[in-house]
Amino acid sequence: MIASIEGKVEEKGIDRVVINVSGIGYEVFVSLATLGSIEEGRTAKLFIHEQIKEDAHDLYGFDSNWGKQLFDKLLSVKNVGPKVALAVMNLGSSEKIKQAIAGGDTKLLQSAKGVGRRAAEQIIVELRDKVGLVSSEGAEAVVSRSGDSETDEAVEALMSLGFSIYDAKSALASVDTALPTQERIKLALKRRS
Repeated sequence: MIASIEGKVEEKGIDRVVINVSGIGYEVFVSLATLGSIEEGRTAKLFIHEQIKEDAHDLYGFDSNWGKQLFDKLLSVKNVGPKVALAVMNLGSSEKIKQAIAGGDTKLLQSAKGVGRRAAEQIIVELRDKVGLVSSEGAEAVVSRSGDSETDEAVEALMSLGFSIYDAKSALASVDTALPTQERIKLALKRRS
């Protein structure tokens, strides 16, 4: 595996650079922050995430190891691939993205290309405790707060029974919201069995 590349920046594109290392030009996809930190014609060192598939061999580079680590964390989220992770990285500094995740800012995450509400919530739920920032609320409460104007006690109750936020919301989707909370929970549980 390639861990880092250091060489002369031969070319800068919109989302990639070509770095010449001993006569070999490596095309590396980069975030906007990394792109802004390097200059064409100068030497640069990038920390690399290597993505190998049967039809592609892509390199993703970051000017700091912290950026690469955040990118790797984003890739660990279900249904988040390198293009979506890079789009999230383009939202700002690593610190800004970590704060958005810890604070449950689904709106900011959704502004990244390819990230819908469900993906934004999934990123928050899976990474909130892994980004190194502390929020006083649980991830599910943060997601509920940022996405809904009021908290739904039935959703919270189902989550305390082991449902994910998505399963809880989908189980309650066809249940009348005018019913008492306990009745909604019973109906949701019946429909799930």
